[in-house]
Amino acid sequence: MFNIKKPMCIFIALTLVFSAAGCSSGGGSGVSSDGGHNMADSSNEPEEHRETHTEFLTADPSGEVVYGDETASIDASNTGDGYVCVFYNGNSEKAKTQIVDPNGEKYIYNLVKGEENIFPFSDGDGKYEVSVLEHIENSSYAVLLSQEIDVKLKDEFTPFLYPNQYVQFKKGDDVTTLGIELSDESSNDIDYLTQVYHYVINNISYDVDFAEEVTTIYIPDLSKTLETKKGICFDYASLMAALLRSQGIPTKLVFGYSGTLYHAWISVYTDETGWLDNVIQFDGHTWYLLDPTLAANNQESFTRDYISNGDNYTEKFKY
Repeated sequence: MFNIKKPMCIFIALTLVFSAAGCSSGGGSGVSSDGGHNMADSSNEPEEHRETHTEFLTADPSGEVVYGDETASIDASNTGDGYVCVFYNGNSEKAKTQIVDPNGEKYIYNLVKGEENIFPFSDGDGKYEVSVLEHIENSSYAVLLSQEIDVKLKDEFTPFLYPNQYVQFKKGDDVTTLGIELSDESSNDIDYLTQVYHYVINNISYDVDFAEEVTTIYIPDLSKTLETKKGICFDYASLMAALLRSQGIPTKLVFGYSGTLYHAWISVYTDETGWLDNVIQFDGHTWYLLDPTLAANNQESFTRDYISNGDNYTEKFKY
């Protein structure tokens, strides 16, 4: 039995940053692979069309490789696709999953009781230790089940293409429906990235009140985010990641530090650019880190000054 420290909340109100420049629903500049074409105006019909995905990847634990029992189980049937399924239906109302990656980094998730919980193997090939932790009292949890899993990915992108607990989408839901609409208006992947970026920063407003009261067990509900058009940094990054993944674009949801604030943002892979881990907003001269929360809530000049070349951002976890 051991204690799990309460993690630093990723939902620290960003108004400390925002107040320096004031809020604006306007977004940043268009994303482009070269300096000669600004795709910020998404209203024009594209001359060419990207191939829109109408079928979507689904996390489907097959039960071929399972450890545990009906109380707690770890389904490792899909390790090549970059994810594991954890199930808990024990007596405690609270349980967690701990995944230790090949580098020794610990990822701790809250388990939704009675449901299949999908988590990514986000650090590539290697040995992962997956554990189910059952709440005992106060902040104490006991290890109920633990299993070492040797992961060999089909390719580096699979963990960042499938849905998981933090990046949820499925055929027919609001996310995939919106993704289809935006993709049909796009000429290629870079253009689709632009469409998604501007949709999010122009339609979702930062929910300051919710940021002040949210708990560490929060899991984004993207249909609710699209319905209310409100969210916190977690929702912004999760929504954008889901829209991009649903259309076949590998996307990392990243948690880390924006200056001294714990924050969430995304990194994206395209054939034209490769992985854009630090800089993915292009203004015609320079790439900038694409942080949808910051861009949605600040004047463009402040956003660019704050983001600079990405030095204000330090990655901690990726999902």
